[in-house]
Amino acid sequence: MAELNTGEGKKGGGKVRSKKSNPGVDLTAMVDLAFLLITFFMLTTTLSKPQSMPLAMPDKAKDDTPTTKIPEERMMTILIGKDNKILWYMGKFETPIIPPTEAVYGKNGIRKDLLKQIEYGKAIAKRDGFKDGEGLIVNIKASDKANYRNLVDILDEMAITHPQLYAIGDITPGEIDLLTKTGLY
Repeated sequence: MAELNTGEGKKGGGKVRSKKSNPGVDLTAMVDLAFLLITFFMLTTTLSKPQSMPLAMPDKAKDDTPTTKIPEERMMTILIGKDNKILWYMGKFETPIIPPTEAVYGKNGIRKDLLKQIEYGKAIAKRDGFKDGEGLIVNIKASDKANYRNLVDILDEMAITHPQLYAIGDITPGEIDLLTKTGLY
């Protein structure tokens, strides 16, 4: 706001003294500029988009749904335990082809094992006459001692290694006993 100083005339004789007044600073232009900058940055900034991984879940199975026989050599089960550790085995739980093996997350842990089993699964699929591209099928089972980050980490490993198919399943009491015996539950 602009101020206009109007000097009042002399009142009598004597010395002329200047009137001392407090200087006023006009902040209107600065406030306008601040609102313009805020508006500019609000309109030009993109909000962070949530990062999510697509996960396709099957429909509820009906009793008359036909089942597909999967060779045991192509089935890998990953059990997520406590303390950021995992246990994996190939084949059925009762008669595993590769016995339960403890692993850690990362490129020198489960990723190396996954890549090795994916190549092996492709060889088995080719041997059995399946079409090219069919290979390893991974079943991920998290115990109630596992944390959410571990499940996200193993899903990241699936996205990196690209097995033919992977699913999240329910852990069985026998698998919980196995985790307990190995100290991962």
